[in-house]
Amino acid sequence: MWDPTGSIGRALWIGGAQWAGKSTVARLLALRHGLTAYHYDFHDARAHNDRLLAGGAPARDPERLWVRSTPAEMAAATREVFALRFEWALDDLRALVSGRPIIAEGWGLRPEFVAPLLDSPRRMVVMVPTEEFRQHQLATLPRAGMISPRVSDPVRAQQNRIARDRLLAEDAVRSAREHGIRVLEIDGTTDAEEVADTVAGHFGLD
Repeated sequence: MWDPTGSIGRALWIGGAQWAGKSTVARLLALRHGLTAYHYDFHDARAHNDRLLAGGAPARDPERLWVRSTPAEMAAATREVFALRFEWALDDLRALVSGRPIIAEGWGLRPEFVAPLLDSPRRMVVMVPTEEFRQHQLATLPRAGMISPRVSDPVRAQQNRIARDRLLAEDAVRSAREHGIRVLEIDGTTDAEEVADTVAGHFGLD
């Protein structure tokens, strides 16, 4: 694998599901241990989306995406996009010249993509919320409980989105276990600092 600066080879990875606290944990570890944090969602919503449109991809139809598709169809389409955009994430990491190790986090960093890059499965952890914590996050985090584009049936759109995310979380857990990667189920009974302690111990940062 082409890795001219060694950024990818030295990286630590946090994958998993939405609303599990991946970004918060990565930020905490970066501050504590002098790491460079790479946030997949930030790049995906900006440069990656620009690359997709520049490549001639049609604009997304929110009605078809959120209302007329089944959760299984939505999950399958999202996995296809993850595969494409993971290569762009690797481009980002190759260009991220830093004298410090990198910690990369995001739900698009799937275990099956990352595993071939690892010299040890201990370089990755997968964080997923329990069903109870997912419902808590949906109820308390404004951006977790909303569909941004206007659609004809926002209630159904949100139900589809939640079901899609559940399928993608289950898929991430299954893939992680197939590759010997640790799964952390986040239930909200420990705060972010404590979860960061657990992840730091897993990565051997302490």
